[in-house]
Amino acid sequence: ISVISEAIHSGNDLLASFIALFSVKTSTKPPDTEHPYGHGKIENISGTIEALLIFVAAIMIITEAIKKILHGGEPIDTGWGIVIMGIAAMINFAISTYLLKVGRENHSVALEADGMHLRTDVYTSLGVFIGLILIKITGEHLIDPIAAMLVAVIIIKAAYDLTKKAFMPLLDAAIAPDNLRLIELILDEYNENFIEYHELRTRQAGRDSYIDLHLVISPHNSIQEAHDLCDAIEARIESTIVHSHVMIHVEPAEMPCPDNK
Repeated sequence: ISVISEAIHSGNDLLASFIALFSVKTSTKPPDTEHPYGHGKIENISGTIEALLIFVAAIMIITEAIKKILHGGEPIDTGWGIVIMGIAAMINFAISTYLLKVGRENHSVALEADGMHLRTDVYTSLGVFIGLILIKITGEHLIDPIAAMLVAVIIIKAAYDLTKKAFMPLLDAAIAPDNLRLIELILDEYNENFIEYHELRTRQAGRDSYIDLHLVISPHNSIQEAHDLCDAIEARIESTIVHSHVMIHVEPAEMPCPDNK
């Protein structure tokens, strides 16, 4: 079963890679009339679909393992299985390392999710590899479904992590806390030029970060001065946080009314 479980998982990997490729290509399209904020969330949809595929694979593996534990199964030839699992682990490690590197460099949720998926395959392949060796040494074929169950647990953990990473931005979740802190530090650099800021909001869409806030300035400042200040802050944030888009709403500070005499 452990070999079959890896075959099922590998089929899912292929489908997930095609979905990731399509989503990355689509997400880089420029904004248009129907999608004025771009197509970034297609990567989050891709990651969510990939997580569901992993869950399905895990359920199928667990089902087959339980059947073999309860009803037994045909003995398996471990010879070629050991070789195949070892080769699969090395190939998946190389590919996953590349995908994770490119995904992080380009802030691509889809590529990073696909890399995480394949990196999990490395650990599952190694688990199956060890299981097949133990079968060859001990002759105990019950090790096979037990190894498959352990593979399924690892797969479910990967699916859970991918779901959290990919799905939350579909609900307009805030950007990473580290980036939010960077925004606050940048605003502090300009605090002598405005009175306060409030309603700082952020959301993530694929690789893009959307940031908006209200900036309160002195009513003595001209429109041009307010405009130049906003341009400077926006440019500073957008150069610090890659693929960010900043919108600032200016508010004049309230002035006390003069006493009537």
